[in-house]
Amino acid sequence: MSLLYRFLFPLMWLSWAGFWWRASYGAKRVDRRESLDSRLLHVLPLLLASCLLVANRLPGSFLNERLFPWAPWSFWAATFITATGLLFTVWARVYLGRNWSGTVTIKRDHELIVNGPYDIVRHPIYTGLLVALIGTAMARGEWRGLLAVLLAWAALWRKLRLEEQWMAECFGHQYEVYCRRVPALVPLWKVGK
Repeated sequence: MSLLYRFLFPLMWLSWAGFWWRASYGAKRVDRRESLDSRLLHVLPLLLASCLLVANRLPGSFLNERLFPWAPWSFWAATFITATGLLFTVWARVYLGRNWSGTVTIKRDHELIVNGPYDIVRHPIYTGLLVALIGTAMARGEWRGLLAVLLAWAALWRKLRLEEQWMAECFGHQYEVYCRRVPALVPLWKVGK
């Protein structure tokens, strides 16, 4: 498992990162951007979550203990889950087009995208990332994977709430109607905005 994990999962994530980097060119100009302090509140926990999943071993920590026994079927299920999550983010990124930004922003001539994956969940990139992280954590099979997913969820939830506030300010009633119709992260699971 370790040799396959060491190459297959980095290959999936690096391919995704390469696409993400290339797709970032040509984005619309920014009218409003979150502060650096605000951004660090979600970037740093995401970096910590990534480190927990990437490190070969954490020094003297119970987080290295197995959460469940390794089995080939669970590894391949985790691979499928990770790939599905990453592909879902790519689909969402394509639909966002020039409106995408890595930070919370309002773009010049910002458009409210409500079709494609945005008709399933309001934040499909975050949904896909969480699914991919869950798959990666499953493949790792250790307690630190659970901690990584929880950290990532908290970071993305914080960012999501800020985005929702800004989108409501920008699109008003149109965004409110969209929020009532489409759940934030989990398809078919509506929780108050």
